[in-house]
Amino acid sequence: DQPICEWGKLAIDTEGGEKEIRIRRIHMEEDAGKNIHDPSGGDSLVDLNRAGVPLMEIVSEPDLRTSEEAADYLRNLREVLVYLGVNDGNLEEGSFRCDANVSVMRKGDTEYGTRTELKNINSFRFVRQAIDYEIVRQVELIESGGKVKQETRLWDPQKQETRAMRSKQDAHDYRYFPEPDLPPLHLSEEMVEVNRGALPELPRPKLQRFKKQYGLADYEGKQLCAERELADFYETCAKGYRDYKKLANWFLGELLRLFKEEHGSLKVLKISAQQFGQLLSLVDKGLVSANSAKEVFAEMYRSGEEPESIIARKGLGQIQDAGEIERIISEVLSKNDGEAEKYRSGKVQVFGFLVGQVMKAMKGKGNPALVNEQLKKKLQ
Repeated sequence: DQPICEWGKLAIDTEGGEKEIRIRRIHMEEDAGKNIHDPSGGDSLVDLNRAGVPLMEIVSEPDLRTSEEAADYLRNLREVLVYLGVNDGNLEEGSFRCDANVSVMRKGDTEYGTRTELKNINSFRFVRQAIDYEIVRQVELIESGGKVKQETRLWDPQKQETRAMRSKQDAHDYRYFPEPDLPPLHLSEEMVEVNRGALPELPRPKLQRFKKQYGLADYEGKQLCAERELADFYETCAKGYRDYKKLANWFLGELLRLFKEEHGSLKVLKISAQQFGQLLSLVDKGLVSANSAKEVFAEMYRSGEEPESIIARKGLGQIQDAGEIERIISEVLSKNDGEAEKYRSGKVQVFGFLVGQVMKAMKGKGNPALVNEQLKKKLQ
């Protein structure tokens, strides 16, 4: 009844543009014991592992209109809490939970209908499914002449339905009481301002800055800013390697792929920002092909070895010697003089075939730009 925060807001993206969701209050509670019922044996257990753990409840105003908006609001809220380091954002383990209040009203009405509360939903997918089901259930109930009961309901993911858990009281029916072992907590304005000044850049402003500063698309920015550590590492790499688009592509392609395949994370990453930039610079200079660079990157990911060392050890460097490239092109053309004559007579589509033959003869190590340039000269 005496919240530590009041009247905040959180922006989400909708089909109609940005939308602000008002946050009525944030108050502190204590987590409670949890009943676990065994449907087969009939036993009931009480899990007290989280009892007494501080619980922060964030209460939004009824500004959400669809299940997708609700899921986006929760994703954005989770990002903020994880960025601040006050929550690990784990829905499955219960450290981030959602209670969704759902009500419907006829078009043109101004008074909200009777609401039901959907309790402790532990995934964004279930949030959407539970809300969508409950909306349909309430509409069908009202259309058939029934009335919605104010109650708490549970979402059953197996049966894909909500079911009644208990009747729901109005706010004035709750019995709030202070914890007798804790004295009143007073937060001074000075303390609030000190902590406000220590806040990191939050996900949404960081996303807008990334799009503007690095020229990234909305999708690229969202993926990079989803985790504070990933965004920070990208910025560190961007200080030494200025092709921001290519850097983002490697982050979202190769780096995240290896994280997923090998269950890795930035906390144990062996590649430094300097090594990341060095590898991409070698690709830009034509010293290693893009495909070979992916092999080198995977090796760097596992060992932390320098890119030049891996390229030399595995023989992955591209041939840069113009004389060597010219010699191999001459050999290939002598074996394919018919195709060469076709090109000279105007059938330019055979050029790709000839390039392929040259690259095959060079075992894929020819610099594509030099091969194309030298081959065109030879075919004149």
